[in-house]
Amino acid sequence: MKNKKIILQDWGLIDYKEAWDKQEALLASTVKLKALLREKNAIPAGDLEEEAVTPNYLIFCQHPHVYTLGNSGKPQHLLLDTDGLKEKNAVYYAINRGGDITYHGPGQLVCYPIFDLDNFFTDIHLYLRTLEEAVILTLAGYGLKAGRYPGYTGVWFDADNGPARKICAMGVRCSRWVTMHGLALNVNTHMDYFKNMIPCGIENKAVTSMQQELGAAIDIKEVQKVLQHHISVLFNIEKEL
Repeated sequence: MKNKKIILQDWGLIDYKEAWDKQEALLASTVKLKALLREKNAIPAGDLEEEAVTPNYLIFCQHPHVYTLGNSGKPQHLLLDTDGLKEKNAVYYAINRGGDITYHGPGQLVCYPIFDLDNFFTDIHLYLRTLEEAVILTLAGYGLKAGRYPGYTGVWFDADNGPARKICAMGVRCSRWVTMHGLALNVNTHMDYFKNMIPCGIENKAVTSMQQELGAAIDIKEVQKVLQHHISVLFNIEKEL
């Protein structure tokens, strides 16, 4: 049985490592449940109707200043040493997602879908493109025309006619078709922090935010609701808990 309901959680402003550990725990429990459900005699016949489903979590949060490096990243793409990190009141983690280096901080909307893709579709590329589409539609609601940059993940402005500007970074991990990590949309982000890195390992490309593009601060909770709506529609979510 496929479960197309999601459990919606808002973690507020949360330390990156704490959020990472919470994601890992949710992923591990979901993977464990999948294994139990696939064992022939794990659950007696007749008891499967409501119980034999894996959960899907949609988590929103913000983080204090932090730089993270994915599995394929290069440490030299962070342009700060230990003292520089302290000066910027930032921390650094090498983590187990795809992608290179990225920055998270206050004013940036972070979304972590912990979805069992067996409930939706088992195609990680389609999963990434669907998340990108949700962001593109969200930005369109604010009058901002964004799109994709061929060869790269994430959401960009002026990828075709330059100079390209990235507004949303993405990096995911998938274990037994259960996802973690996700996307980071720059809403009212402190853009100076991007000067201390080569964003996502891509040189000569700018980074931007909704505030920078629109010339005014945006209600991040409103953006969260809009993004949540588009994710729900695109993944054909049946119910939010």
